[in-house]
Amino acid sequence: MAERGVDVSALPQEVREQLAELDLELSEGDITQKGYEKKRGKVLAPYLTQIQNLAPPPAYDAQSPGPSSASASTSASASASAPEPEPEPGPSNSNSSSSSSRHRRTRRPHRSSGTRDERYRSDIHTEAVQAALAKHKEEKMALPMPTKRRSAYVQSPIDNCTPPDSSSSSDDEAVSSESAGPQQSPDTWINSSLHGSSTSSSASSTLSHGESRPTQAPQPQSQQVPPPPAHAHPPHSHSQPSALAEALAQTRIDPGGVGPPDVPSQAQARGSRVDLPPNAAVRGMSRGQSRSSMMETADVRRIGRGVPVSSRVSTKIQQLLNTLKRPKRPPLSEFFMDDQEEIVEVPQTDPNTPRPEGRQIIPVKGEPLGVVSNWPPALQAALTRWGATQGKSPALTALDITGKPLYTLTYGKLWSRSVKLAYTLLNKLGAKNEQILKPGDRVALVYPNSDPGMFWVAFYGCLLAEVIPVPIEVPLSRKDAGSSQVGFLLGSCGVGLALTSEICLKGLPKTPTGEILQFKGWPRLKWVVTDSKYLTKPSKDWQPHIPTANTDTAYIEYKASKEGTVMGVAVSKVAMLTHCQSLTQACNYCEGETLVNVLDFKKDMGLWHGVLTSVMNRIHTISVPYAVMKACPLSWVQRVHIHKARIALVKCRDLHWAMMAHRDQRDTSLASLRMLIVADGANPWSVSSCDAFLNVFQAYGLKPEVICPCATSPEAMTVAIRRPGVPGAPLPARAILSMTGLSHGVIRVNTEDKNSALTVQDVGHVMPGALMCIVKPDGPPMLCKTDEIGEIVVNSRAGGTMYYGLSGVTKNTFEVIPVNASGAPIGEIPFVRSGLLGFVGPGSLIFVVGKNEGLLMVSGRRHNADDLVATALAVEPVKTVYRGRIAVFSVTVFYDERIVIVAEQRPDASEEDSFQWMSRVLQAIDSIHQVGLYCLALVPANTLPKTPLGGIHISDTKQLFLEGALHPCNILMCPHTCVTNMPKPRQKQPVGVGPASIMVGNLVAGKRIAQAAGRDLGLIEDQDLVRKLCMWPTMMHQFLTEALQWRAQTDPDHTLYVLLNAKGVAVCTATCVQLHKRAEKIAAALMERSGINIGENVVLLYPPGIDLIAAFYGCLYAGCIPVTVRPPHPQNLSATLPTVRMIIDVSKAACILTTQVLTKILRSKEAAATVNIKTWPIIIDTDDLPRKRPPTIYKPPNAEMIAYLDFSVSTTGMLTGVKISHAAVSALCRSIKLQCELYSSRQIAICLDPYCGLGFVLWCLASVYSGHQSILIPPMELESSLPLWLGTLSQYRIRDTFCSYSVMELCTKGLGGQTEMLKARGVNLSCVRSCVVIAEERPRLALTHSFSKLFKDLGLSMRAVSTAFGSRVNLAICLQGTTGPDPSTVYVDMKSLRHDRVRLVERGAPQSLPLMESGTILPGVRVIIVNPETRGPLGDSHLGEIWVNSPHNATGYYTIYGEENLQADHFNTKLSFGDPQTLWAKTGYLGFVKRTELTDSSGDRHDALFVVGYLDETLELRGLRYHPIDIETSVSRAHRSIGESAVFTWTNLLVVVAELCGSEQDALDLVPLVTNVVLEEHHLIVGVVVIVDPGVIPINSRGEKQRMHLRDSFLADQLDPIYVAYNM
Repeated sequence: MAERGVDVSALPQEVREQLAELDLELSEGDITQKGYEKKRGKVLAPYLTQIQNLAPPPAYDAQSPGPSSASASTSASASASAPEPEPEPGPSNSNSSSSSSRHRRTRRPHRSSGTRDERYRSDIHTEAVQAALAKHKEEKMALPMPTKRRSAYVQSPIDNCTPPDSSSSSDDEAVSSESAGPQQSPDTWINSSLHGSSTSSSASSTLSHGESRPTQAPQPQSQQVPPPPAHAHPPHSHSQPSALAEALAQTRIDPGGVGPPDVPSQAQARGSRVDLPPNAAVRGMSRGQSRSSMMETADVRRIGRGVPVSSRVSTKIQQLLNTLKRPKRPPLSEFFMDDQEEIVEVPQTDPNTPRPEGRQIIPVKGEPLGVVSNWPPALQAALTRWGATQGKSPALTALDITGKPLYTLTYGKLWSRSVKLAYTLLNKLGAKNEQILKPGDRVALVYPNSDPGMFWVAFYGCLLAEVIPVPIEVPLSRKDAGSSQVGFLLGSCGVGLALTSEICLKGLPKTPTGEILQFKGWPRLKWVVTDSKYLTKPSKDWQPHIPTANTDTAYIEYKASKEGTVMGVAVSKVAMLTHCQSLTQACNYCEGETLVNVLDFKKDMGLWHGVLTSVMNRIHTISVPYAVMKACPLSWVQRVHIHKARIALVKCRDLHWAMMAHRDQRDTSLASLRMLIVADGANPWSVSSCDAFLNVFQAYGLKPEVICPCATSPEAMTVAIRRPGVPGAPLPARAILSMTGLSHGVIRVNTEDKNSALTVQDVGHVMPGALMCIVKPDGPPMLCKTDEIGEIVVNSRAGGTMYYGLSGVTKNTFEVIPVNASGAPIGEIPFVRSGLLGFVGPGSLIFVVGKNEGLLMVSGRRHNADDLVATALAVEPVKTVYRGRIAVFSVTVFYDERIVIVAEQRPDASEEDSFQWMSRVLQAIDSIHQVGLYCLALVPANTLPKTPLGGIHISDTKQLFLEGALHPCNILMCPHTCVTNMPKPRQKQPVGVGPASIMVGNLVAGKRIAQAAGRDLGLIEDQDLVRKLCMWPTMMHQFLTEALQWRAQTDPDHTLYVLLNAKGVAVCTATCVQLHKRAEKIAAALMERSGINIGENVVLLYPPGIDLIAAFYGCLYAGCIPVTVRPPHPQNLSATLPTVRMIIDVSKAACILTTQVLTKILRSKEAAATVNIKTWPIIIDTDDLPRKRPPTIYKPPNAEMIAYLDFSVSTTGMLTGVKISHAAVSALCRSIKLQCELYSSRQIAICLDPYCGLGFVLWCLASVYSGHQSILIPPMELESSLPLWLGTLSQYRIRDTFCSYSVMELCTKGLGGQTEMLKARGVNLSCVRSCVVIAEERPRLALTHSFSKLFKDLGLSMRAVSTAFGSRVNLAICLQGTTGPDPSTVYVDMKSLRHDRVRLVERGAPQSLPLMESGTILPGVRVIIVNPETRGPLGDSHLGEIWVNSPHNATGYYTIYGEENLQADHFNTKLSFGDPQTLWAKTGYLGFVKRTELTDSSGDRHDALFVVGYLDETLELRGLRYHPIDIETSVSRAHRSIGESAVFTWTNLLVVVAELCGSEQDALDLVPLVTNVVLEEHHLIVGVVVIVDPGVIPINSRGEKQRMHLRDSFLADQLDPIYVAYNM
């Protein structure tokens, strides 16, 4: 901030008022952060100058070389490919810390392994980057650093945990000392924000909340600040807040409310389901605090000098929020953006955007190609001539690994061996007289870079045999980068034969049987060794056929496209010859000259000059392989000196390496050179490389005019080359261009901002005999204007003819006819696209500014990957980046390209260094290129895929990034800054609601009110029918106790319940009379106890079984109100017992009924460690009660009395108890009986938890009412015996079964692969008519589908599986019965759903969401869809809250304080208009009603209810409504290692928690994939990505995620995450 050095309290009153006004404007969004800082800076400027006069400016010695050493350390050359590695490390005094040694090191650079890639270095650019970073130094860099678990480090540096060096001044002192010390550099601010936040979530170095330790940040060594006195800061001094705390002091953390008590760690096994966070809010429990305030309080404590500091996680999120301050958007005019409108907000074009203003370009012509009388008619003819007349003349000298000559191949030897090979290929490969190769067949040439001689012989042998050579790299393993693409090349060229040397063949990877490995994607190859001893000498009369050069293909050169596809560029015989002639003319080659070639001889310049043109002109080529260059970087210079070479063929990399090593050599002379051809001179960053090399070697005889940059491409071959200059003539001028102009595709000389300038050198003139013009790179090939950047296209006989075997792509590249502004072709002749971007400068000089394949198009602007690499490298990467290895590419996310930078991290780099480097690269690229980075990743050293010569394989790196297989060790996502095309946030308009508006709405839309009802709940009065159906007469008895007594009298031995154990054996049964007698025993025990009165609450603490049922009816007999509670898990008391305690306390239970085992647990030492066991209410062990009958069985005075309390924890962590009356129990049981046709002769199987909701009703109540037999399967038994439930269905021939989602998931995951085994055991599910999943959520369509599909083989009908739906206010609203139509599935548009609209789309439509009906509405139930805000009814095309009216609604929440307003609000609500009489209950769920084509039992069209989600869980983001499950589904699909996931919001940030099922090295791969998928599918930017271990996301017994519990644990820093990424 600009005001850092100013004491605001000391400013005049009017200035303080101006500042306060600005603060207000910023907080209300009336001004942007940038504008705010600008205005604030202006206001404070007069007061700042006084302070700045006292302080010397910051020095940047650390970053920029001293003036004396400019030449030595400058070397910027840019390789045309990705950066290639530096030579092996030499000694380096990297540990020196004094300033003088730093200057010394600058003067004499060493090749240290951490050195940056000097090829991209340019002093001017480095200064520009440092200046750009200096602009940021005023602002506090409050980027939150990611949190990483120690074990997740790929390499954990030792110095990570060591305290800062004692010599570094304390950060606090630097900030707050009154003396005028030097101002801080940006490093210090970044450091302060880094040191304030520990990198490890569990490291002991983290400050506890109670203390504030001053943060020490090492100063940059250039600052020379004296160390503080030893006593300046005691280790725990409270006197000064840390820098991070100071940054936080300016943010507003709401301290309201108290922090939640500690939540136990979630690292427990999933087996023990936790139903309630101990800090859950209890509905209706606290009078003053609303749910939201309770849930959103952060643990805020005040420390130090009154600075609010919350837990570390929320501190970081707060920092993140500060970096994202944005002005408010203007309100929308329309309420709902229709689908026809494009989702994306199209950025408005800036009226100041530079546009081309020149005239249309005229094609540029090269000089005519001279006709020389002794030029051969074909290249083979030249070889024939030199082999016969100049046999002793040297053709090629190869070097060994030390750089000494290994052998020299003469023209005679080259000729004779090539003829032998040609003869062998044509005549001796097959069996007798069988010719395997015919002229025109393609043959792969596989030779290592160190063996040029064998390659020359093979290449010329193929030319003489008239077969087509396809040179490729030697494959080293099955996993080579780009290996399968090379296979694509060989396939498209139809290659079946590969030539190689004996040594190379031995080195190829083999199978155990000794055969050569079949490489991934390669066709089957026959390998032929071409060493002389295997070749056959031709008979005297055999001569190779050498026709005059024609248009037949001579050879195929491979080329990798931007996407990584490898294609073969075919070069015809005449093009090969013409190219050699034009190179000879342009370079003025003479017979007998010597040429040193450092390039790869298999392709490009290395092949054209070093293999083809050299033979045509009888030149002696000295080939310097890559391996020699790595060992001795000066070897090529020594070869030039020793052989008095006239021409050298190099890349910028070689110039740089030679320069780094030149001091080791005294007597070298480069005076013999007349041409130093720089093969990648077309890269804009080659300028400084050439300059630096000239600076150093001019003293060794190098003449400035011999440096000849050139531009080439595989398709157009040589495009332009600078001709050797006349000694003493002035060198060509440079172009200094504005990068902003370049990004808009226009040429503007840079005048204003020197920071964003690009200096470009020319690449000479067009080749002889060629015609060139510049066309627009995208769209039709329209000619550019003179001041416009475009793609260079060339017409020449010396160029490629096609992509072999790929006619479609060929047409777009090799047959381009440029058109003028009106769209008319400029002529008939086709041009070839070169893939180079450039322009024609003064004097017809060609300038190249980049390549098509390095072009990144972001928001309509073009950026060059090499430019971004150069900028990243200028941000002093020495501590962080390994050998300058950086890859830049773009990925398409949310309708635009996004820039990704991946760099290899040095093994010894610390987390802080890496994060600091990454955040500074962000600033530098933003300042210089005005483009935001989407992702910055650091991977361990040497892990990026390599090209054959050691550069980074960009397309493979990109592929790994997109697949989530890059395994970064550090990552920084910045979607907030670079995703600028987000749809506008919706702002809800006030809706005037009334009967008139809804009527008008109906008329306009032709829609009906969204309501539906089940059939009538009629009463049976016919006594005969009652007796016949064994039903108890409903008119006489209103209570379940009466029903049980009646059954015990009329049908005592009828079995109501059968309980199974894990082996499927019935361990316990209960007939009507047995159940009645057990209930009587319990009632007697309750009545005997003093202190337990009628109407008091009794907690039932039992495992699932018949004891629970007997205790329930015992309570009713005694007149007590039962409360069923899940017993605590004996292995996990600390997490499960507090929930039990809470329900007991909330329900004010007078007594606990339980078993002997649980009684012991409740009184155990382990329990005492968790809760106060002395305050339990009376505990009655019901295992061994005496046989007693109660004096009377209690009968309630009316049916409106409470029958039982139903307690449950919602997914938002709310504990709610509802009151269920006797009338509601009877009505509900009757409704279920009618829907499912339950009679005493029927059997059903239940695999559910019996503690709340519909699960409890089916387990305990329904059988007693209807008389059917229930087979009870406790879900926990499935954990030890998975097939138990399905086996039971088959064994008992069950027609109707009820289960939970957890049971279904367990069977799907555990038994999915075992259907054959189950079939063999006789499991047959064809008997199952309905399998109903009991839930209080949206139907899980994917799970029910998988279950049906998997067990279809066992006879399960695809129509059998359906779902039920209940809520707190009404335990059963929908239940798929036996008579209704099948549940229907619809596809709704997710974009509309976010606007609370329901729009049906076709299956498979983009952004469609499948929803299944939640079962048929039960008899007696009416539902209506209501606007939750206005309480008015909605049409059926709207999403709204589901309200329900039914005789079995609960009567209210059970509250200790009796808060009636809560009850009235939820249970007895009226519509604001429409039907104001009916009383409704609010379910809290969002859904909609659709009329289907199906008919129900009454013959009317069926109305289906679709549940979409829980209202309290929906996320309100950008004015839209999102359902967590939809985002979680997308997240879980993003990567194979993501198991479960959960999302929630915190202060408008979306937090995604994902469980990692794979290895921890996958953790950071998930961050970009999760961010991408949420952005693509939901148009949301993820704020925080948290990667955790499996089982951390809490799931309750019903299989529902408890997201609020998770959120509380996250904010309290209790998740122990593997990694937390804060997206900028």
